[in-house]
Amino acid sequence: MVPQLQLIGVTGLPEIQTGDNLAKLISQAANAQGTELQSGDILIVTQKIVSKAEGNVIDLGQIEPSTLAKEFATQYDKDPRLVEVVLRESRRVVRMDRGILVVETKHGFICANAGVDASNVPGDERVSLLPVDPDLSAQRIRSELKASLGLTLGIIISDTFGRPWRMGNTDIAIGVAGINPLLDYTGQTDINGYTLRVSVSAIADEIASAAELVAGKLTQIPVAIAKGYPYVQNEEATARSLVRDGSMDLFR
Repeated sequence: MVPQLQLIGVTGLPEIQTGDNLAKLISQAANAQGTELQSGDILIVTQKIVSKAEGNVIDLGQIEPSTLAKEFATQYDKDPRLVEVVLRESRRVVRMDRGILVVETKHGFICANAGVDASNVPGDERVSLLPVDPDLSAQRIRSELKASLGLTLGIIISDTFGRPWRMGNTDIAIGVAGINPLLDYTGQTDINGYTLRVSVSAIADEIASAAELVAGKLTQIPVAIAKGYPYVQNEEATARSLVRDGSMDLFR
């Protein structure tokens, strides 16, 4: 058979509110557009609606900025309250220069502004934070869909990250459930007899990035379905395995 991968954006989702059941809303929207979920599908859910459903949205009007936040904000014409939120969501500041804050989040992700984002958040002066535990968020959606529909799915929670040495952003997996996020070719032999030694593909990141092509930033399509990819199921999988350990990081 010819390898194929189909990506379908899920339309018709309402503005997500705190406490909404994402699994139910997503399955209803998929059914309504004629693309019912099936076992073996991979559901890619953008971080923003997960954070909204879990109440991870902050009103900047309630934030008192620290001295450090004020100093940085004054130097680069930033909102000191936003800078303060970023600092609170950070485990470590990697680089703080030219008006850019690159940090290590509490989850271990290295990204700009700790994932704090004002886009697609209704209301003035409100920003979303990353989910507290994106892997748990993915597990919850997967469990609810299995309980309600009897389906076994792979779930990816995605977010948009920048990339060192490359222009432009791309979506990556910050949470997974039911799908092995890495495909390790180590020890396998190619068609020329060469034994692969360090070849590991970030499958979850690749799928998340591809899904962004049918979701986008301005289309109000925060969910995509991937059909046809023969992923390796893994009940214990987490996105933490995608984060390079500090002992292997040549740039710290």
